[in-house]
Amino acid sequence: MKEQCRETKEKEESLSESEEERLDFISSVPDSILSYILSFLPTREAVLTSILSSRWRTVWTLVPTLDLDQGKLPKTFVDQSSCTTLGDILSNLWMLRNTVPNSTPIQKLRIHWFTHCFPLHAHTWIRANILHGLQDLDLSISTPLELPRCLFSWTTLVLLKLKGQFLLNPVPSASTLPSLKTLLLQRVHYANPNSLSTLLAACPVLQDLTLTVFGSDLEHLDNNAAAAKFNIIVLVPTLETFVLRLKDLWYSHKIQINTPALKSFQFLGWLGEDVVLENLPNLVKLFLHAEKQIFTSSKEYSNRVLDFMRPLYNVKTMEFDIKAAQFLNHASKIDDVPMFHNLFSLKFYGGLWWCKSYVWNAVRPFLCRAPKLQTLAFELTNCSGYGCYAPVDCLEEPLDVPECLSSRLTTCYHKGFSGNDIEMQLVRQILKAARVLKTMNITVGSDLDSKAKLHIHEELLTFPRSSQTCQIVFD
Repeated sequence: MKEQCRETKEKEESLSESEEERLDFISSVPDSILSYILSFLPTREAVLTSILSSRWRTVWTLVPTLDLDQGKLPKTFVDQSSCTTLGDILSNLWMLRNTVPNSTPIQKLRIHWFTHCFPLHAHTWIRANILHGLQDLDLSISTPLELPRCLFSWTTLVLLKLKGQFLLNPVPSASTLPSLKTLLLQRVHYANPNSLSTLLAACPVLQDLTLTVFGSDLEHLDNNAAAAKFNIIVLVPTLETFVLRLKDLWYSHKIQINTPALKSFQFLGWLGEDVVLENLPNLVKLFLHAEKQIFTSSKEYSNRVLDFMRPLYNVKTMEFDIKAAQFLNHASKIDDVPMFHNLFSLKFYGGLWWCKSYVWNAVRPFLCRAPKLQTLAFELTNCSGYGCYAPVDCLEEPLDVPECLSSRLTTCYHKGFSGNDIEMQLVRQILKAARVLKTMNITVGSDLDSKAKLHIHEELLTFPRSSQTCQIVFD
């Protein structure tokens, strides 16, 4: 018995020593490695490690990242009696970092704050960190703030994200961002019609650009520019990815895009009258959601969409709004649609409640103009019975089969399938026309019960297929 107790005690002591060795191992890790690990954590978690031991008390100050997100900071920094504002928290963090002799300069600064935020504090912090070689800046602040002019001549900045009421007013002759590769501007305010174009002209190596512009963002334009157009001029030879969202942009505007390295382009919003797209030889991916303004006729809208698409003929993958396709079908002819010789993947998305015409009639012109199409996809919203039926006069057989259906199309996807008449007729037509189709993949809507799913399954299996090797797969 005594022997067993002695063995148990020895094992416990051995385990205790092993645990101490592991703790000693962590403590022996160099500061550079510990700070690197902490850099992947939000500032909240990084600061909390300071209470582990004296060894960890200052490690967080060596982290080159500062991430302040309101609601995610520990109570030690957000005390209702003394630290209720962003300025208080910034001051405390700045003071604590400065008490450490060898604290690491901040390279990445992220501030997302929406209450108790005073412009002076954010302004001061931006200036202070510019002097220390900040590389990434991500700001989302609800309080109106005019950005310091020195921000637009920031030689070390690589990433800039601005969301909120920031007033953009760069000086053309003094603006240069030679290292900036990623730029995101969302709901910022512009001082004059050329503010955006001036900023973009100062970014010679920009690769990734995301712009979201609302009509209300232009309310701060100076009075002398009331008659001028707001310019979205993107002449960046290195740009590879571009997302442009325009919402309620009633203000007269011009879009000019000349980006020879561009590979991916997403456009969402109203199409104005003055749009110039040129020099886009490397564009391979297009997402187009062109909304129709109420006061624009169907014919004028269709012409704008077609003119917008013509310079984009090189794309290999495209996503297109089914509603826009239906407008084009009403107001234009098949030959008006540009020829997409390189297109191999095409996806239609949108709501089926807007179905004044049979969907196949809207889809077919695109199939006729994409001879190499191999993959066709649909992600159509269930109309829940609101007039979603296929008009009898729209179900006539086409006089000819598009080239891609007769010799190229091998895969078709339909996501969110609900089994209404329009969807059924669309699948029936593709199965009948696609001669080399290998897979028809149907993902049934999750809101349907098992009985409805079974009915859809059984009915689809009765549809005739031109391809002898085609399989209908239900997901």
